[in-house]
Parts: sequence; C-alpha cells; structure tokens
Amino acid sequence: MNLDIAYPIAWLVLFIISVTFHEAAHAWVAKKGGDLTAYAGGQVSLNPLPHIKRQPWGMVVFPLVSSFLLGWPFGYASTPYDRSWAQKHPRRAAWMAAAGPLANLSIAVVLMLVVRLGIQTGILLEPESAGFEHIVDAGFGPPGLSVIISMLFTLNLILFVLNLLPLPPLDGSGIIALFLPENAARKYSAIISNPSFGFIGLLLAWQVFTPLFDVIFLGAINLMYWPTRYS
Repeated sequence: MNLDIAYPIAWLVLFIISVTFHEAAHAWVAKKGGDLTAYAGGQVSLNPLPHIKRQPWGMVVFPLVSSFLLGWPFGYASTPYDRSWAQKHPRRAAWMAAAGPLANLSIAVVLMLVVRLGIQTGILLEPESAGFEHIVDAGFGPPGLSVIISMLFTLNLILFVLNLLPLPPLDGSGIIALFLPENAARKYSAIISNPSFGFIGLLLAWQVFTPLFDVIFLGAINLMYWPTRYS
C-alpha cells in the first residue's frame, strides 16, 4: 500500500482503538459508580461501533481528514452520563473522569514493557534517535511492528497528558473534584459545566499542551531506555 495512504489509515485505526479504550473506561467506572447511562448506550465495551455511532464525526471523519491533511489524527468523543448523578456523587464522577486518561496511560506503559521485551529478544532494536513516529527500530520482527508500536504509544501518551490538563472540558477539570470537600466539589462541578469555560479551556490547552508534551514525551523515552539518555 502507498505510504501516503497507509499512514493516515493507520493513524485512524489506532485513534479509534485508543479512544475506544478511553471512553469504555469512563463508561465502566460510571457503571460501577451507579450511573447506567453509558451502559444503556452500549459504551461499556471495547467494541468501537457504539462509540463511533455516538460520535461519527469525532471518531472517524475528523481524524481521517486531519490524518491526510496534517499527518496527525484530530478528533473527539464523549461518554454520556447522568448529570444529576454526578452532582449527587461528585467523587464518583471524578473517578469516572480519571478513568479515561488512566486507560491510555495503561496502554502506554504496556507498550513500554513490550519495547523492552522486544529489544531483549531482538524483535525490536533501540533507535539512535527517537521521535513521535519512531520510538523503536525494527529487528527481525515484522517490518511494520515498530511503526505501529511507535504511533500507538505516542497517541496514548497524548491522550493521557491532554486529558489530565485541569481545564474544562478536558477530563482533568473533573478530576479536581477528588481533592475537594464534597460540597465544594458540587459547586465546582456546576461552575465548570458552563459552556463558556469549555471554550476558554480549549484555547488555553492549545497554548500549553505542545511544550508540556514535548517534555513528558522525552521523559517517557528516557525512562523506557534508561540508562541511555536521549535529548
């Protein structure tokens, strides 16, 4: 397959997989906390179809177009929940918010372990330099394996870091309620639900994410290959 087509398609597939894990984690924790809204919609599932059905533009159209135009998937998704439940149980709602980025962190950590194991067995090789699409070189394993691992690792690290930013409408803004007294958490949740805060939050996130992610990505690569040092 032509690389001009293969890379965008690969980004789309990996985006769908990563976001499905993210949203399914939100939905599962909400179900455990007593809110069956997402469960009723089929979102407590690693099957991407219910998530795509809920947000086809954010899950498929935007990521596909941006992958072709920008070389990078840009999209969105959401998990439905009962706002009255969230107001009544702000800490449970905060754990629901935390579940999504933690799912992406789990995938990134597993891939770090896969890379270390792959290098020990010769299936993968430590690279001379690392980048977003190149965190590991191919050894005697399948030629595309190193590329898929690199893309999937970077994408899940992005989803983890981005969604931890304490800015509405990102998950990090909801996680803050874990550190507040219950009444304060309710008031805080009511305030950040204002759509204007979401718009401001996205503008701020756009400004701070790139320099923050560059530092975290480099730290993750150095941790993966410790004691080797990358810069």
